[in-house]
Amino acid sequence: MGVAGAALDTTAILVTGLAGLLAGAGSMAMGEWLSVQSSRELYQRQISIEAAELAEAPDEEREELALIYQAKGLSQDQAEQLADQIISDEATALDTLAREELGIDPEELGGSAWEAAGASFILFALGAIVPVIPFFALSGLTAVAVSLLLSGVALFVVGAGITVLTGRSVLYSGTRQVVIGLAAAALTYGVGTLIGVSIAG
Repeated sequence: MGVAGAALDTTAILVTGLAGLLAGAGSMAMGEWLSVQSSRELYQRQISIEAAELAEAPDEEREELALIYQAKGLSQDQAEQLADQIISDEATALDTLAREELGIDPEELGGSAWEAAGASFILFALGAIVPVIPFFALSGLTAVAVSLLLSGVALFVVGAGITVLTGRSVLYSGTRQVVIGLAAAALTYGVGTLIGVSIAG
């Protein structure tokens, strides 16, 4: 929208639109990878610390487990029996402590950084291609109008999809998404127009 507002030709709009798509999708993917990978490394470090504590002071870890199970409703005797049974096997003890004390699933560690990055790249690219599509076949204000229409439909669908999580009405969430998205597009178009006028002048 910003490039269209600057009144550049269709080829320039397509090039910048696709370049923005790739740059944005790549940036989102790299950010997602770093975020998930950093979380995984943090979890691995926490589990390593827990493993060291388990090796150095198993009685303290057994007491911690017993307290956790008492807090969950077991009697003191039941909790201590269960803690004794778990601590007797080091691998089971570490797995249980990670889950119960740290809230970490050792098998997942927050998921795959590569899968998260791939999903982020694809989802961003799918969203970013929508406003660019009309410029493959159209030009000028017609392309801008169709781009806005397609973007509005896509925004409404995304907003409506969010209602699965929020429980809000489809109309409310869809319309809100459209209003915010088109307001951003209008702002970008306006900035592009100002820049285009400045360059032309």
